[in-house]
Amino acid sequence: MKNSGRVFRCLLAGAAIAAAMGLSKIARAEVSVSINLGPPPIVVSAPPAVVMIPGSQVHFVPDPRIDVFFYGGYWWSPRGDRWYRARAYNGPWGVIERHRVPRSVIYVPRDYRARYERERHVPYGQWKKDRSRWDRDNRKAHRQWEREREREWKRGEKDHRKDDRHGDRDHDRGGPGRRG
Repeated sequence: MKNSGRVFRCLLAGAAIAAAMGLSKIARAEVSVSINLGPPPIVVSAPPAVVMIPGSQVHFVPDPRIDVFFYGGYWWSPRGDRWYRARAYNGPWGVIERHRVPRSVIYVPRDYRARYERERHVPYGQWKKDRSRWDRDNRKAHRQWEREREREWKRGEKDHRKDDRHGDRDHDRGGPGRRG
């Protein structure tokens, strides 16, 4: 009987080892696939010309293929329902929560390109050199511009929401009340 008990324990231990090995093979057979595509690329390949929105401290890149703004030391760009921010026009760009986007950028009029396309297009090098002076000279006018844009945006907010529900590009841009 001693031998049969020993044999039984060996068989039991062997079965436990085999079961553990089988479970580890099953665990190793699980597959996990994760693809992170990251934010959509914001490509500004060369130093862009910029246009200052009159009475404000907001600048935009006049390239109709992209929505890129400069304000407060950062470059801002809406993509889909997200906003991106960068220190330099060529990135790196990072996702930023919408509530952290300055009101001045959010309230840029929806028809900003049509309104301001005839304003002076300033080459990047000149703009970079003179920007702080322009911002300083425009500070008071900017506050007034911002209040007016906010009132304009709030008056039209119902229309903007209606546009968003009907598939208007504003919804795709993630910025309330603007069109590309």
